[in-house]
Amino acid sequence: MGTNMIGITGATGQLGRLVIGQLVEEGLGSRIVALVRDPAKAADLAALGVAVRAADYDAPEGLLPALAGVDRLLLISGNAVGQRVAQHRAVIEAAREAGVGFVAYTSVLHADTSPIGLAEEHRQTEAALRASGLAFALLRNGWYMENYLGGIAPALQFGVMMGSSGAGRIAAATRADLAAAAAAVLAGGGEHNGQTYELAADTAFTMADFAAEIARQSGKPVVYRDMAEADYAKALEGAGLPPPVAAMIAQSSASAASDALFDDSRTISRLTGRPTTGHSAAIAAALAV
Repeated sequence: MGTNMIGITGATGQLGRLVIGQLVEEGLGSRIVALVRDPAKAADLAALGVAVRAADYDAPEGLLPALAGVDRLLLISGNAVGQRVAQHRAVIEAAREAGVGFVAYTSVLHADTSPIGLAEEHRQTEAALRASGLAFALLRNGWYMENYLGGIAPALQFGVMMGSSGAGRIAAATRADLAAAAAAVLAGGGEHNGQTYELAADTAFTMADFAAEIARQSGKPVVYRDMAEADYAKALEGAGLPPPVAAMIAQSSASAASDALFDDSRTISRLTGRPTTGHSAAIAAALAV
């Protein structure tokens, strides 16, 4: 296969598939190594001409051979909250031993100062990268627009969107826009070494804005109901979420009230050379489906 390959961890996840799709469109499919927990679930990626290798964050012994020949690696953060630091460190150590030349890591927006509880594992992973001696870039992703689009159906059903974000500005970006930014970094070169990219949409919205836009486009009444963090957590529990998950979501929502999910650097646009998708267009696409 040779060297100068681009590895993508978590390649069968929603973000990983989009990054690979972007790189394939750019003619780089023959250089891609899709690193996946279960290769049987990556047949569609193999059909694109992408190499598929087994790589499990929880099986460190398999990571080193999986990274053989990989020069540039996208480390997509895992979803096992509470276990991610150990998982990420295992990948970073394997990358160092394998001679990977560059690692891009999907962190969280303003990880160094973010009050969001989920940011701590990202801070520790960023520290591990800095200590590794590897060349790296931090892709600090803002909240996915899809996190909010998923609330459209119940909002239309009940006429309300709930949260604890107050009038906080939220610069959520679509997964496609975040994937395009990651692909731009992976396809680039040394200019990305040591860079920290705060990745958010060009424009922001408040939750009241979001609810009003759903109402405008659908022609149905939808309003935003702001709640205390504890009350929102209880409401989420009432909707069937486990208490720890409900608490995590409510805490993140409350953090957004102080603009924890806002950034106006337009870094995605600068990396991709095109504007990001705003909430109005994203809502329109979701309603069309």
